[in-house]
Amino acid sequence: MQSITGSGLPNSHQALLKNQHLLSGRLALLGVASSHLLPELSVSGLAMSEHAGVFRALEHHESWQACFGYDDRALADNSYDSVVVFLPKARAELEMRLALARSLAVDNARLILVGEKKEGIAGAIKQLKATAPQASKVDSARHCQVWCAEAIESAPGFRVQDWLGWSRIECSGVSIDVAGLPGIFSQDGLDNGTRMLLETLAEQPVRADRLLDFACGSGIIGAWIQACQAARETPVASIDGVDVQSQAVICARETYQSNSATGTIFASDGLAGIDGLWPAIISNPPFHTGVKTDTSMTEQFLQDVKRHLQPGGELRLVANSFLPYEALIKRHVGRVERLREDGRFTVYRAFRGQ
Repeated sequence: MQSITGSGLPNSHQALLKNQHLLSGRLALLGVASSHLLPELSVSGLAMSEHAGVFRALEHHESWQACFGYDDRALADNSYDSVVVFLPKARAELEMRLALARSLAVDNARLILVGEKKEGIAGAIKQLKATAPQASKVDSARHCQVWCAEAIESAPGFRVQDWLGWSRIECSGVSIDVAGLPGIFSQDGLDNGTRMLLETLAEQPVRADRLLDFACGSGIIGAWIQACQAARETPVASIDGVDVQSQAVICARETYQSNSATGTIFASDGLAGIDGLWPAIISNPPFHTGVKTDTSMTEQFLQDVKRHLQPGGELRLVANSFLPYEALIKRHVGRVERLREDGRFTVYRAFRGQ
């Protein structure tokens, strides 16, 4: 077995390498977090990630079949002898990932679940045993547990559409239907930050015929703006969306279709992977909060925004109020103002200089 010392891989990936003697025949990996895992393995097969950036990196490994998320056409039923499931962050997503694993597996395949203790692997075992009662723990390594189930029963016919849930959200008198999937941000309703952003868009609309919604999630912002414009009998803008997560891209497309919204939904890790200029960009960007604030992600986003925003174009976004956005927006985009704030969130509006 190849050494994993100093590999820099996530703990779960290192734990799998320590146990790769369990891998045999045709192999499928579900939920890969780092493409650097693949050359460390002595076998090859299918590698799925729901993260667009990781997926692009997986594509560079020619001996592997790279897949993006749960609706990739390369996910073929009854094709794999060993299926590895890496524990997702959302417990609800694990059930969906295990269902996909069973559809990919041949009869009597081996199913392996790997996850970190801090991510809740202990609590996930009930879900695993509901799928494979014969599962047992085979190792504890790298702060992870490795569980294995022999001779699992295949269950072909996985369709991500079967896992879609729908909710109706309302803001400023305008309602839309929104698609949701396990693991997606704000699946259970309209979060307070997005609500504040939409309210400012109702009061002070963006004047543009084309917009880009960065980190579009389930497509709420774009679909709601177009529904609001239609209700007010004003010109309806085309609104493109971009998100890094497979579930978000799937849901945004479903939300758009359900509400007859127009625009293209892109999968990209940030803005660097897309081309084009827009007269306006809107966003509720997913930056982490914490005691120590790292603004490097914010700065990268704002630098990229400038490259995709037309001169004189508007950037409107909502963010946690404690983050130092105002100075950064002014530095990278142009003059900035606060449209609304409530102590938790602030909505900023900026215009790119000529």
